[in-house]
Amino acid sequence: MALPRDISCEAIMESVADGVFTVDLDWRITSFNRAAAAITGVPPHEALGRRCRDVFHSSICDGACVLRACIEQDMPLGNRSVFILRPDGRKVPVSISGAPLRDRRGRLMGGVETFRDLSVLHLMRKQLDGQHTVEDIVTRSAAMIRLLGILPQVAASDAPVLVLGESGTGKELFARAIHNLGPRRGRPFVGVNCGALPEHLLESELFGYKAGAFTDARRDKPGRFALVDDGTIFLDEIGDMPLPLQVKILRVLQEKVYEPLGGVRPQAAPARVIAATNRDLERMAGTGAFRSDLYYRLNVVMLRLPALRERPEDIPLLLEHFVSQRNLLSGKDIEGVSEDVLHLLLRYPFPGNVRELENIVEYAFILCPRGFIQLEHLPEYLLGAQAPSAGSAPAAGGTVAAVPAGPRTMAAAKLAAAREALRRHGGRVMAACRELDISKDTLRRILKGGGAG
Repeated sequence: MALPRDISCEAIMESVADGVFTVDLDWRITSFNRAAAAITGVPPHEALGRRCRDVFHSSICDGACVLRACIEQDMPLGNRSVFILRPDGRKVPVSISGAPLRDRRGRLMGGVETFRDLSVLHLMRKQLDGQHTVEDIVTRSAAMIRLLGILPQVAASDAPVLVLGESGTGKELFARAIHNLGPRRGRPFVGVNCGALPEHLLESELFGYKAGAFTDARRDKPGRFALVDDGTIFLDEIGDMPLPLQVKILRVLQEKVYEPLGGVRPQAAPARVIAATNRDLERMAGTGAFRSDLYYRLNVVMLRLPALRERPEDIPLLLEHFVSQRNLLSGKDIEGVSEDVLHLLLRYPFPGNVRELENIVEYAFILCPRGFIQLEHLPEYLLGAQAPSAGSAPAAGGTVAAVPAGPRTMAAAKLAAAREALRRHGGRVMAACRELDISKDTLRRILKGGGAG
C-alpha cells in the first residue's frame, strides 16, 4: 500500500522514538533522524556524509559491524546489545537492528540501522544486581584517581581490604568495584552491616547455626559465609562489631574456617573479605575497643576515601551524573542546576558526603518540573547556608556555613539533634544512639515527639 501523498518517509523517520540512520556502500551516513541525534549527541548536519564508525565509536565497529554483516549476508539482523561513545565521553548502551537497503529496482544501495537507548534498563539492572565497576565512580579528584589506579591490582589479589571513610563516601561502591574487577566477579557478593544487628543475631547471620543450637533452631541454617562460598563478603561498619565476634572473624582470616552456632566441626571459608568503617580503628585498637590483631590483619590493603568537602572539584561532576541518572529514572529532562545552586553547594560542607548530594538531587527532582534546579527546589536546611552571618561557624574543611536559628524548646532541641544524628549516620539507629549516648527506646520516644530522655 502506498503512503498518502502528504506523508513522506522522512516525516516517518523523524516521528519514531528509536534512532534511525542509513549508509551508502561506502559506509557514509545518508540520513540521520532526530532520535539518533538525541541518543548519540551528534546533530544531523554533523553526522551526514561521515562514516558511521566516526560518529558512533561503537564497541563493534572494529570487526563485528552489524550493518556489514546484514549487507554481506543479504538479510536483516536484530537485537544486538552494544555500547556507543558520545562526544561528551559518555558510554550509552543500545540495542541495534540492521537490514540491507535497496532501491526500487532491487539494487543494493547501502544499509539501514535502528537503535534504542537502553540506559534506563542498564541503570536499573546495575542497581538491582550491584554490578558496579570503576566506571561508576565519578571523580576528577587526584586523591580518588590514585585510588582508582591501584584497584585492578587490589582486585587481582586475595588479600583482605579495609576501606575507611566517612558515611556516604562510597565505601560499598569501592567494595563492589573491587569484586567486579577481580577473578571472583562471577561469584556472589554478599554485604553484612555489622552495626545493624545485636551480637547473637549477627553471629548467626554470619556463620549460621545447627539444629538444636537454641530453642527455635529446628533445622540447620547456613550463614552468609556459607552462602557467599568463594565469592566476596563485605563487612560494613566492622568498627561496630562486638569484641567476641572479632575473634571469630580473625580465625576466618587466618585459618579460612569457622564453626556455625552449635556446630562441632570447622567449615571452610574461602571467601574474600572486604571490610569498611567510618570509625578510627587505629585509635580504637590502641584503647582496646577493637582487637589490634584483627585490625592489623584487616589492613593488609587500606583504602582511605576522602570526604566530599576534601574534593570540591567533584561536586559539579557528581551533580551532572546524578541529574543524568534521575532524568533517566523519572522521564524528566532537567537541564542541570542553576549558578546560584552550584555556588551554594560548593560552599556547603556535606557532612553526609556523596550520598547526601545524591539525596539533594533526588529531592530537587520532586519539586523541579523542568529547566534548571533553582534554590527553591532544594531542601530547607540548605537554604540557611546561603550566606555567612553573625551566627556563622566554620565547618569542616575550613568553609563557613550559616548556623540556622535553633529550636526554642528542649523537646524541639532533642528532636533536631536526633534527626541530625540520624542524617549524619545515613539512618543507622545504633550509630546515632552511640553519638547521642542514648538508648534505642529513648531515641524512638524523641522521634515520636515525647522529648523524654
